[in-house]
Amino acid sequence: MALKEITIFSDGACLGNPGPGGYGAVLIYRGHRRELAGGFSRTTNNRMELIAAISGLAALREPCSVTLFSDSEYVVNGMTKGWARRWRARGWRRENNKPALNWDLWDQLLQLTEKHRVTFQWVKGHAGHTENERCDQLAVEAAQGSSLAIDCGFESPQPPAANKAMETDAARRCGSSASR
Repeated sequence: MALKEITIFSDGACLGNPGPGGYGAVLIYRGHRRELAGGFSRTTNNRMELIAAISGLAALREPCSVTLFSDSEYVVNGMTKGWARRWRARGWRRENNKPALNWDLWDQLLQLTEKHRVTFQWVKGHAGHTENERCDQLAVEAAQGSSLAIDCGFESPQPPAANKAMETDAARRCGSSASR
């Protein structure tokens, strides 16, 4: 049986860096669309970019063939150039032996890409691309919301070795904002 072909657009935003942040994702399948958004009280832009991609992929209930568009070179290059896989293989260390930032989210993203067949595509941000602009709007609105969740991976990062027994899904550990 052929996999469903899904298109996901994702974007993150941060009001200050660090500061309140939000993410937005738009999933499209055969003309149907679903929008996801959420926010955190204190985080970084790169974490929101990663969480946007993660939230889109995590919303899929079965393995799918996905084209994921992001305006984040950090996310796209991290996946297409193999950075995240190399960091994981080194115990979440970079080539210079420094810790890989946001390893908790990279780990989640890698796990999701092992479940789905994902192609990452970079799209220029703030360039009038309709779906990217919508994701940006969702992310900014989420960052401006009230009752924002706590980004535990940012507030209390744990080194990978100390965190192996802990659940790595920040949304389950810390709660998440409502999706729409």
